[in-house]
Amino acid sequence: MMNTIRHSSNLALHRRTLGLIFGLMLGFATLALALGHAHAASSDWAVNEGGRMRLVLLPADPDGRREGALVIEPNPGWITYWKEPGDVGIPPALTLAPGSTAVIESIGFPVPKVLDNSGMRDVGYDHAVTLPLMIAGLGADTDTLTVNAFVGVCKNICIPFQADLSVALSHDDAVATDEAQLIATAKQSLPEVPSDDFAVTHYAMRADLKQLDLTLRLPAGTTGPQVFVSGPSGHVFLDGKAEILEDGKVQVSVPIGKLPKTYTMSGKRWGILVLAGGRAMETALAFD
Repeated sequence: MMNTIRHSSNLALHRRTLGLIFGLMLGFATLALALGHAHAASSDWAVNEGGRMRLVLLPADPDGRREGALVIEPNPGWITYWKEPGDVGIPPALTLAPGSTAVIESIGFPVPKVLDNSGMRDVGYDHAVTLPLMIAGLGADTDTLTVNAFVGVCKNICIPFQADLSVALSHDDAVATDEAQLIATAKQSLPEVPSDDFAVTHYAMRADLKQLDLTLRLPAGTTGPQVFVSGPSGHVFLDGKAEILEDGKVQVSVPIGKLPKTYTMSGKRWGILVLAGGRAMETALAFD
């Protein structure tokens, strides 16, 4: 009788052990499938001394365009750069392989900050940053998209960081939730467009090209804007001085540093980013 009880007990234990092992195997298989699904929307991480980066893409919309993002994660103590990097640095650049039918329609840049570093002023990010993208022109039979990303990361020195980031494209309607949320959050961090209560109402460049005069309408209760003016490639002007006008608007005079030789304003488009009252607004300045 005792042997029968012991045998039954051992058999039950054996079955429970097999059940546990099967459950773990099923769990690992499910996790692997989930990770595989998420990985299919993202490139591998490219890594260098100063940080890492990857490319994320969502499934195509009805017009065949794909939202995506370049994710840049500097290591602690390192920075990366805005589209105009300041005194030194390398702005992000994305290119597609020669002969590709795809086109990068847009790259968004979240609000940067001015970073003082040993007497030099950089414009960029001292934290992880996600740059939203829109890519069009991918053929329906394209299985992989490769984007060459070239960014700068900086600590005591600035290091070029270049990598080919390849994403296996999904042609079904499945969306990797984490990647979709990542891109949605990045889009929310972009500056807003001009509005009735936050806009540039007038601008003019002095004849000697030494000063840009701006009139701004700011959110209620704010008087001290921070202004980033991006001129020719490689030039960003930051030291605007504000004066409150009688009608509640703000006059800002931005000194313009040395421009390229023989530079003329006619037909040029500059950019402006204004921070005020916890909000950010970005627009273009077109010069006739």
